[in-house]
Amino acid sequence: MTMAAPLLELKQVHFRYPQAKQEILAEVSLSLSAGDALGIVGASGCGKSTLLRVIAGLLDPTRGERTFQGQNASMAGQIGMVFQDPRLLPWRTVLDNLKLPCELVDCRFDEAKALHLLERVGLAREDVHKYPRMLSGGMKMRVAFARALLLDPPLLLLDEPFAAVDDLLREQLNEDLLAWQQEFGFAFVMVTHHLGEAVYLSRQLLVMSGKPGKISARHQPPWIQIRPELRSSLPFVEFRDHIRQELLKQT
Repeated sequence: MTMAAPLLELKQVHFRYPQAKQEILAEVSLSLSAGDALGIVGASGCGKSTLLRVIAGLLDPTRGERTFQGQNASMAGQIGMVFQDPRLLPWRTVLDNLKLPCELVDCRFDEAKALHLLERVGLAREDVHKYPRMLSGGMKMRVAFARALLLDPPLLLLDEPFAAVDDLLREQLNEDLLAWQQEFGFAFVMVTHHLGEAVYLSRQLLVMSGKPGKISARHQPPWIQIRPELRSSLPFVEFRDHIRQELLKQT
């Protein structure tokens, strides 16, 4: 029986900007299967966001190999990205903001699908014609997720997407993310400074150190089922504190 190729694979990836003396990333290897969830934690400046941009194809490795669905080809339209700032265009309505992915890859915009996505991420019909200034922070983030999902990408890259919301809303959005993943079937790679979030959402958890940025530890949470009450359980607290101690050793 032939094993399916990983959705995403990095092999001994290095990166540095032209003319720079020091590498930002060194010897980074990882593998992600379809529908998987990979969390990345590490101190500020260790290269986490740069790694996301290498994965996305926005930056090319200086050395090493990056493959997506077994190919080195363009990943345009195959990866959705969500940032800490929702990056909605302020002069466009919610619905018009969802047109952007189609404009970038020159495909037909399916309005019925866009409206369905907005409903699935928790927006009401009366919200679709509002402008970003009329939305709460949580609503803006929901629009950003709907936009990222419009082209049915098999992979989402998430760079601190819930950092700007309060803890209660963050936990709700964590649950929503898991529900969206189950419904739409995407894998995701998330960079976050929130250890509880990383531990809760990840099926693989990478700890990065710098400089240059390397993977210093790899973990797999010891539970199978993710449920809200897990956050207050002893295994969760012990695992989170173990990751915290690893990070403290780097300071």
